[in-house]
Amino acid sequence: MAKPVTTFVCQSCGASSTKWSGRCDACSEWNTIIEEKPLSQGPSKKSLGAVRGRKIPLTDLSTKEAPPPRTASKLDELDRVLGGGLVPASAVLVGGDPGIGKSTLLLQAAAAFARTGLKVIYISGEEASAQIRMRAQRLDLTDAPVRLATETSLRDILTTLDEEEPDLAIIDSIQTMWSDTVDSAPGSVSQVRAAAHELTTFAKSRGSAVILVGHVTKDGQIAGPRVVEHMVDTVLYFEGERGHQFRILRSVKNRFGPADEIGVFEMTGAGLAEVSNPSALFLSERGEPAPGSAVFSGIEGTRPVMVEFQALVSPSPHSQPRRSVVGWDGSRLAMIMAVLESRCGIPFAGLDVYLNVAGGMRVTEPAADLAVAAALLSAREDISLPAETVVFGEISLSGALRPVGQMENRLKEAQKLGFSTAILPSGGKASSKGGMKLTRMSDLTTFVGEVFGAG
Repeated sequence: MAKPVTTFVCQSCGASSTKWSGRCDACSEWNTIIEEKPLSQGPSKKSLGAVRGRKIPLTDLSTKEAPPPRTASKLDELDRVLGGGLVPASAVLVGGDPGIGKSTLLLQAAAAFARTGLKVIYISGEEASAQIRMRAQRLDLTDAPVRLATETSLRDILTTLDEEEPDLAIIDSIQTMWSDTVDSAPGSVSQVRAAAHELTTFAKSRGSAVILVGHVTKDGQIAGPRVVEHMVDTVLYFEGERGHQFRILRSVKNRFGPADEIGVFEMTGAGLAEVSNPSALFLSERGEPAPGSAVFSGIEGTRPVMVEFQALVSPSPHSQPRRSVVGWDGSRLAMIMAVLESRCGIPFAGLDVYLNVAGGMRVTEPAADLAVAAALLSAREDISLPAETVVFGEISLSGALRPVGQMENRLKEAQKLGFSTAILPSGGKASSKGGMKLTRMSDLTTFVGEVFGAG
C-alpha cells in the first residue's frame, strides 16, 4: 500500500505544495503554509466494484414534483437577490468587508424570517449574546422570536441543530468555526472547508436553510478555498464604501434565481433601510451640470440602475501620469483612452486622469464605455454635457459603437427620472416613447465630433 502524500496548504490563498516553505509562491505571503494530514486511503479497487448504483434513464425521471416553496422575508431587496425568497435545504454564503454591515443585515433578516413563522437560530462565534441583544435593541428587533447562541465548536452546533430542527440557521462566521476532527487552527483552509461541508450536508439532509457569513481577503474575495463557493447554492457579496451610506447586496451565484442581481440598502442609525428606487438615490446629490459628469443607465441583474460617472483630467507634474479609478475597471479605462488617442486623435499623455462612480456603486458591464468616454472628454475639453442627457453604449477597439442589451428598459428608467435625451449606439432595438429624443451614433469619432467638436 502506497504511503499517503503529505500536503502543505497556504492558509491565505489555498495553494498546495508537496514541501514546506516560509513564503507562498502563489500569493507571496509569509508564514502561512501549514501541513495538512492526508486523507485515509479508501478501499481497494476490487472492493469498490462490489456495489454498483442502479442506472436510471433520464426519460424515467418524474417532472410532476413541484419546486420547493420559497419563504419571503418581506424585505423586498433581500428577496430580490435570493431570487424571490429563501429556499428550504439551501446553503447561502454571504461575504463582505469588516464593518460593512453583514451581521446587521443578517440579524434583520433573521427577525424578518422569524416573523413569517419560520424557526430561526442565530449562532455567533464572534460576539457574546449580550452584544447581539444590544444590537437587536438598537434595531428595534427585541420582539422577534429568534433564538440566539454563541458557540464555535462545530460538533456542538450540529448537535444543537439536530435537536432543534430549525427552518433557518445563520452561522456568523464560518471562519470562527472549528472541527475537532481537523488538526489545524480555526480559520485555516482545512477548518473552513470541513465546517462548510458539514453545515451544507446538514442543510441538504435535514431540509433546513443555512446562511454562512464569510470573511474576505484584502482583494475582496471570500477567504478560504474556492471549493466553499462551489459547495453552497448561493453566494452573495455585501459591498459599499465606508464614506457612503449606500450598501449593495450582490448575487454572484444563485442556483435558484438570476445571478448578478442586486439589492440596495441605506445604512441608518436604526439599521439598514431598503432603497426601492436606487436610481433616484444615486442621482439625488447631482447638482448643476459640470465638466466631467456623465449619467449612465445600466442594468444590474433584472433592474435598471442609473449612476453618475465623474472624471477629472489635469496636467501631471510627474513623469508618469496617474490613473485612479473607483467603482470601475482600471484596465477598461486604459483601453478607452487608447481608443480615443488612436482612433480620434485625442491624447491623454502628460495628464492625470481620475474616474469615480458616484454613490459608492461598482459598475462592471461594458455598456458604460460610452459614458466613461463622455466624462473623460467633458473633463478634458471643459465642456458640460446637457443636464437631461443619459449616455450608454459599448466601444470596440476599432472605435465603433456596439449596441447593448435591454435598451428599452434603460430608456424607460431614464425617462421616469426626467431625462429627455439619450445618446446611444445606432444599432439595437430602441424606440423614442414619450417624446424622448434619441441621438444615435455609429462610431466614437462621430460622437466626439458632434458632441464636443474635438478630434
